[in-house]
Amino acid sequence: MSFYINSSRHYLNDVMATFAAETKPDMLVLDAGAGDAPYQHLFDHARYETADLKTIDKNYTNVTYQCDLTDIPVEDNRFERIILNQVLEHVPDPVAVLAELCRVMKPGGKLLCSAPVIFDEHEQPYDFYRYTQFAYHPLMEKAGLKVDHISWLEGYFGTFAYQLRRAGKQLPVFHPKLKGSFAGVIAIPVLSFAKLLARIGAGFFSRLDIVAKIDDRGMPLNYVVLASKPDGDSD
Repeated sequence: MSFYINSSRHYLNDVMATFAAETKPDMLVLDAGAGDAPYQHLFDHARYETADLKTIDKNYTNVTYQCDLTDIPVEDNRFERIILNQVLEHVPDPVAVLAELCRVMKPGGKLLCSAPVIFDEHEQPYDFYRYTQFAYHPLMEKAGLKVDHISWLEGYFGTFAYQLRRAGKQLPVFHPKLKGSFAGVIAIPVLSFAKLLARIGAGFFSRLDIVAKIDDRGMPLNYVVLASKPDGDSD
C-alpha cells in the first residue's frame, strides 16, 4: 500500500458530510456532474437526483437526467440543495452552467461547489479552466447566485504533497536532450535521488496535511465555495 494518501479527498468527504448533515430529510438534492455518485450515501435521508452528460469513458451512476448541465430537463425552483464537485473545470461555459443551476434551485437554496486552482490536465479533452478564489464572486453573481463562503479544501502541505508526487512520477532520470553533456551525466544520479526524495516527501506531507491543515501561506489545490440563491429571486 502506498504511503501517499489523498488529503483532498479526505477533506472533501468532511465537507460533504457537513453539507449532507445540514440537509433536511424532505429536501430535494441535485448532484450535478455526478459521475459515479460517490457521495450519494450521505444523502440517504433526503431525496437525491443526479445529472451528467456522460462524455468520457469512466464509471457513471445510473443518472436521473442524462443531459448537458446548461439544459437540465426540470422545472424552475426544483432543488433545495445542489452539489457541483470537481465539475466546473470541465464545462466550456461555467456561467451558463451556474445560471442553469440557479434556475433549477429554489430561492434560499444552497450550492456546494469545489474545483481546482492547480491540477494536471485530466479527462481530456474536457478540461478547460482553473479557478482562483477571486473568480467565484463574478461568476456566481453573473449567474444570479451569491457567494456565502470560500475556503481552501486542503492545506498547503496537501498541495506540496501533490506537487512532490507528480515530480516523483514525471521527473525524467534521463532525457535524450541531455545526451552528450556533462550536466546530463551528472543529472542521472541527481534526478534519481530527487525522484526518490519526492516520493517519500509526497507520502509524508500528504499525511501531515491531515494532521495540520496549514492555510495561511502557500496555496490549495482546490477551493470550496458555498453559494445561495437569494430569497425572492425565482428568475
